[in-house]
Amino acid sequence: MLTGQQAEAAAEAAPRFTHKQVLEILVGLMLAMLTSMISTSVVGTALPTIVGSLGGQDQLAWVASATLLTMTASTPLWGKLSDLYGRKLMFQTSLVVFVLSSVAAGFAQDMGQLIAARAVQGIGAGGLAALPQIILGDVVEPRERGRYGGYIGAVFGVSTVAGPLLGGFIVDNLSWRWTFWICVPLAVVAFVVIQKVLKLPFVRRETKVDWWGATFITGGTTALMLLLSLGGKEFGWNSAWTYGLGALSLAMFGLAVLAERRAGDPILPPRLFGNRTFVLSSLASLLVGVAMFGAMMFLPQYLQIVKGMSPTGSGLMTLPLVFGLLLSSVVAGRFVSRTGRWKAFPIAGMLLVALGLSLLSGLHVDSSLLVVGVDVAVLGIGLGAAMQILVLAAQNAVIRSDLAVTTSGVTFFRSLGGAVGVAAFGAILSNRLSSELVSLASAAHLPPTGGATAGLGSPDAIRHLPAPVLEVVLEAFTRAIQTVFLVGVPIAVLGAVAALFLKEIPLRSAAPAAPAD
Repeated sequence: MLTGQQAEAAAEAAPRFTHKQVLEILVGLMLAMLTSMISTSVVGTALPTIVGSLGGQDQLAWVASATLLTMTASTPLWGKLSDLYGRKLMFQTSLVVFVLSSVAAGFAQDMGQLIAARAVQGIGAGGLAALPQIILGDVVEPRERGRYGGYIGAVFGVSTVAGPLLGGFIVDNLSWRWTFWICVPLAVVAFVVIQKVLKLPFVRRETKVDWWGATFITGGTTALMLLLSLGGKEFGWNSAWTYGLGALSLAMFGLAVLAERRAGDPILPPRLFGNRTFVLSSLASLLVGVAMFGAMMFLPQYLQIVKGMSPTGSGLMTLPLVFGLLLSSVVAGRFVSRTGRWKAFPIAGMLLVALGLSLLSGLHVDSSLLVVGVDVAVLGIGLGAAMQILVLAAQNAVIRSDLAVTTSGVTFFRSLGGAVGVAAFGAILSNRLSSELVSLASAAHLPPTGGATAGLGSPDAIRHLPAPVLEVVLEAFTRAIQTVFLVGVPIAVLGAVAALFLKEIPLRSAAPAAPAD
């Protein structure tokens, strides 16, 4: 093993790959990410069918929350493990964990087995969320990284649409179990491709695993995710569970800070939080996650409940977002690689996200689908311009030996922001919907309609309500969703402010070197 300056020197001497080699590696990384993201989103469409088959309606929230919880909690750990045991081994390990747990989920005989398999699936998904960007950072210098990073960013948008569409097709034509099995062949191909084309030198440093840091970071994140995922559903926000989980999360994070300051090789080195670029990129990424996941979660509800679209149709309506995200991420990446200038993109991107959310907050019951498409396209363009450039900025601001923990840290904060966004926007939607239903029903001299979406039934059941009641429900839901999108506007603006204070450090480049065998 190497230590100290020898290990650092070896890390800085990482190889460069040809354009063809990078594209081959990128195919494997993108297949793995697509596998993970589609498998995570495809289940939503199938959940009613799954509950009908396995029972356990009261445990429904855990099917989605278990994966989100373990994915977010494990993301920082994968980066450090890849430092200790190698990128390729950890990437393939995360793929194997994901595939085996997906197969197990498909064979689940009751809701408990399914939830357990989904929790393990989230651990693998955590690795597949962080490691592709870490590996890309190893094989391409920052100056050229934007050229390829845009494609990784676009995978997220594609999977957002492909998941629900694929889920709807499977539920209509196959067994719900295929929602877990359908992506296994893609994962196998990704494993084989990476085994063949990814050849990185591995220098294992003489160090100990930071078990205390891992325990406290995971524990704090788990408590926070439980609070955000289940608060307002399984227990009230003003309840002992809320205060207990909040206190436990704060205590765990406090202990994590102490553990990381004392650890020889911490999971999240405290020195990173002295790096202004890392802190601001992480903050902006968290705000991106809040705005992005909040919008993507609740737009389909507007389309299905207010516009009367099917799940498949509402999924197709997000195509403008995907095309916008793909276009802007690729254009931004190529521009950054050609000029070395990157700061304008996260600023402009977050302002476009704010504009897109502002436009969506103006939707009405009778808004045309063309207007919806233009609004989500603006949102997608903003997301594509900001997401990957924030990761690139953080990677460029640290030494190569900190690449993995930096990348996994920024990814962690984006995932955490997504959980915060879904929970916060969900609470806002529910509360505003309840008050609007009462107000509008009273004004129309109708009896109270129930108070929340859950009490109103499925979108199909809502469409069969008597005409006067339906009119009230659609208007109430539209006003509630307007509020959700409007709340996202200042959040996106704060992200632009965070990006504004980033220092535009010139992107590094290095002399080519032949990759190791």
